[in-house]
Amino acid sequence: MALLLMTGMRDRALVGLKIRDINLDRKYLFQDPRHIGTKFRKQIDTFFLPVGEEMLAIFREWWTFLVTEKGFGPEDPVFPKTVTVSGGDFAVQELGRHHWASAGPVRKCFRDAFARIGIAVTRPHSVRDTLTQFAYSRRFSPEQMKAFSQNLGHDSVATTYPNYGQLSRERQGEIILALDQASGEGPVNEISTPDLANILAKRLSA
Repeated sequence: MALLLMTGMRDRALVGLKIRDINLDRKYLFQDPRHIGTKFRKQIDTFFLPVGEEMLAIFREWWTFLVTEKGFGPEDPVFPKTVTVSGGDFAVQELGRHHWASAGPVRKCFRDAFARIGIAVTRPHSVRDTLTQFAYSRRFSPEQMKAFSQNLGHDSVATTYPNYGQLSRERQGEIILALDQASGEGPVNEISTPDLANILAKRLSA
């Protein structure tokens, strides 16, 4: 969940990640379509979003555990499949060296985590909506918004806004009602209905 919050990557892409796909020093992740299930088999350059040092610390701890304690190498999965190991009269779950075959385990983690804290379950994909709201809250410039859009794997910001940028009713109201103050010139000048109709007609015929 920490990595999803820092990258907004899709759950089916997450399970295909290899150790070599991530550069922690650069806070960079390469979504290689040769072994990662990206949409339309696109290669995506993703940098970790600044959503909090705690998220990075959590993921770094996991990474260190895999590489240092488990001896994982470049071709091993970042989120390995668990295997059952028999030990006499009992069996234990251990980390294997294979990727999960589907995103099912990621979705189960989400279901379990949301159930533990007693709130309605959501899909891992909803993280992308959350991050778009984060971009709004930080008031990203057009250039920053373009970089953010590319981070999600979109060719155009026009893909990001309609799919993940829906504003809440409350935020919509705050923005609209603040337009008078933002202009610094008092209320917006009124426009007659005929004039408005002419403007719309010109726009639609353009």
